[in-house]
Amino acid sequence: MTDIGFVGAGAGAAAAAFVVDGALPDADLTVLEKSGGLCGRAATRRHGDLTYDYGANYVKAANDRVNELLTDTLDDEGLVGVTEPIYTFDRTGEVSPGREPEEAKWSYEQGLTQLAKRLFGRTDADIHRRTRVETMRYDADVETWTLVDDEGVDHGPFDAVVLNPPAPQTAELLGGADWDDPAREALVEALQTVEFRTIWTAVLRYPFALDVPYYGLVNTDKDHPVGWISREECKGGHVPAGETLLVVQANQEWSVEHYDDEPAENVAALADYTADIVGDARLADPVWADHQGWRYALTEGEVLQGPVDSARAAGLYCTGDWVVGEARVHAALANGLDVGEQLVDGL
Repeated sequence: MTDIGFVGAGAGAAAAAFVVDGALPDADLTVLEKSGGLCGRAATRRHGDLTYDYGANYVKAANDRVNELLTDTLDDEGLVGVTEPIYTFDRTGEVSPGREPEEAKWSYEQGLTQLAKRLFGRTDADIHRRTRVETMRYDADVETWTLVDDEGVDHGPFDAVVLNPPAPQTAELLGGADWDDPAREALVEALQTVEFRTIWTAVLRYPFALDVPYYGLVNTDKDHPVGWISREECKGGHVPAGETLLVVQANQEWSVEHYDDEPAENVAALADYTADIVGDARLADPVWADHQGWRYALTEGEVLQGPVDSARAAGLYCTGDWVVGEARVHAALANGLDVGEQLVDGL
């Protein structure tokens, strides 16, 4: 029997598990996820009659393999496309039409978390939510891994382990691992060079419809406190007719400076900025709001591949958008598919 452990239940891990389960149907897959949800930063919440993607906003059809996965391999029921364009704004808040997107943008009526739910749903993986892995140890004599959670419970032994957390968290986990191998130090050093942008997000609800021609606004000069604004009502099934729900993401500098401030103050500030950018004073006063701070939101580069490849000799695999250096959901999915195939080949 082959036993495989997954640390984290993000899009990359879900794609890898999907591949492994299909190729090795007798393998036992165990997923340890620190939160109560699936799909990592491709996150969805529901509030009454609202559904909203408050992390990654959509998955692009930028990769043929991922597009086939979404529209053919997986059940496409509830798959919704965002057809409205993305406009730009500069440091002064001036809005301009952007370049028409070349790829389709997808979400689901039930939100982006459906990606991981549908991928894991096609497997027999045993998923443990709210289970934080504190450390891991490698037994070189039998070439297996054991994962230890924050309550001291051992999980395993595993013939291979897939690590899905962002690079800084993966580096911290491996830094304290009981793994006496030069490959560990090399991998930790490589992971520590991967930088992430921090993003503080506000979700703002209004009892009226916005009359604008765009789905999203992106700050192109990176010199405005707001980096992104998008309209969840452009996704079928997310927002009641006649209402507006905006996802507003602050830029790196503002997010770091205000990360630990009172959430209500941050929400009010971002609502004011949004009203100025969109040119509608009503947006300064949402009827309801939500928020989320993302300490490790967007990868700023890819990890050195040499140490990642070397770790496979010990049955250790890394997956995620940061592995390929592209902060996009489709990149995480594509990498997960690749890592799943590498794991099957390795076993």
